[in-house]
Amino acid sequence: MTETPIAAPGLHERFLRGLARSPHRTALCADGESLTYEALHALALRRAGALAADGSPVVAVLADKGVTAYAGILAALYAGATVVPLNPRFPAERTRSMLSAAGAGAVVADDTGRAALARTELDLPVLPEGAPLNAPAVVRPSDVAYVLFTSGSTGRPKGVPVTHAANQHYFGLLDARYDFAPDDVFSQYFGLSFDCAMFELFCAWGHGAAVHPVPPAAHRDLPAFVAERRMTVWFSVPSGIALTRQMGGLPPGSMPSLRWSFFAGEALLCADAADWQAAAPRSQVENLYGPTELTITVSGHRWSPGTSAALAVNGVVPIGRIHAGHEIFLDSGRDAQGTSAREGELCVSGPQLTPGYLDPEDDAGRFFERDGRRWYRTGDRVRLLDDGELLYLGRIDSQVQIQGFRVELAEVDHAVRQCPGVTNAATVTRPAPSGGLELLVYYTGDRVHPAVLRRELSTRLPEAMLPKAYRHLPEFPLNANRKIDRRKLAGEAARNG
Repeated sequence: MTETPIAAPGLHERFLRGLARSPHRTALCADGESLTYEALHALALRRAGALAADGSPVVAVLADKGVTAYAGILAALYAGATVVPLNPRFPAERTRSMLSAAGAGAVVADDTGRAALARTELDLPVLPEGAPLNAPAVVRPSDVAYVLFTSGSTGRPKGVPVTHAANQHYFGLLDARYDFAPDDVFSQYFGLSFDCAMFELFCAWGHGAAVHPVPPAAHRDLPAFVAERRMTVWFSVPSGIALTRQMGGLPPGSMPSLRWSFFAGEALLCADAADWQAAAPRSQVENLYGPTELTITVSGHRWSPGTSAALAVNGVVPIGRIHAGHEIFLDSGRDAQGTSAREGELCVSGPQLTPGYLDPEDDAGRFFERDGRRWYRTGDRVRLLDDGELLYLGRIDSQVQIQGFRVELAEVDHAVRQCPGVTNAATVTRPAPSGGLELLVYYTGDRVHPAVLRRELSTRLPEAMLPKAYRHLPEFPLNANRKIDRRKLAGEAARNG
């Protein structure tokens, strides 16, 4: 049976809802200018006209966070196309690979994006504005709204298509959970090729609120930036807390305008959540969890100093309850088709699940069928409490064998963070001279003599779990999404020890 096209599921409908609520309010403040909902809508319609005339079903947006990028995302959706947001500062080979894998037939680009496209040597048209569309296109729930790329263990980009229906379910849940309103001002912290950026944009636009991109320099004095923009909703990776603290930007009460603070993308430490809560005392702080394959986030835990820290494992804030409409299965590694364990790899099934990777060969090992449902293996180990709360235990691939003992790298991280003077830690492995693996810790905070760290850790960890070396860093390297680049640290450890 052919699916009947209806307008309601379209992701762009959230912008149209904001347009109806706040036509003369600011929708976007970027590139030194503010665009109202009416102005951004008109610009998107003009650019959508050129896209519709071209007829490409897949449109890449290759631009820095500016008016071109934001209007381009809306324009592609208005044209009924699948939008592929890409970072113009990625290596040319990676960009070429993603453009080809997505099947992009046209590109919206700023000057940086044009230069990046030229380096790929792909012959794709960069489309200008055209005669405006009369109205956005009608889409089907099963149509793909956007494609984002995630790297597997080999580093080869894997394309994740996310449908309008998945977004409709997701944002419907968020609308019921949060009291966002036209007076809100949202940060736009994440790179546009990172799925959490969709939360920032379409939560704000769905309520007629304003979006303000956050430049990296804002962390030099984040309280001043938040105050200047009268920001009420903040969203970033947890590493942003450490960076803000390093710049002296987390004194108690320094960000009183914030109503909501969200963190996702990597483990949120209880100490970081507590410091942020103190700096933003009027804000609700939430730890959100979810891989791209499950449409942005699929669970959430609201921080409470009295209960969250008591539940935490290895100092990591719980990831909360799974979204309504979804089911979970915890694979303990013994029987993937048997009864779900109370602790194991988190597998999820439900309406936010992607149909599968662009390349079906990538599906192996990640998707499986059980009880007539399609499931996704997250690669994350969790513990399920009786009330449905999920505690984060670490990545499956962070379990390593050291001298015959199974070691959780997250547990070593936690122990190192308890040492006086240490702010944060990242434990990696390197080849041992005698064969096998040994542990090396990178840490931030004060420089502490290795003998002192080892003596301190020997009171907390068994001998087999004690790192062989300690490396102090002024700050952790961050990847393009501003998360701690553990892969880079592991590579450095393997090369130089």
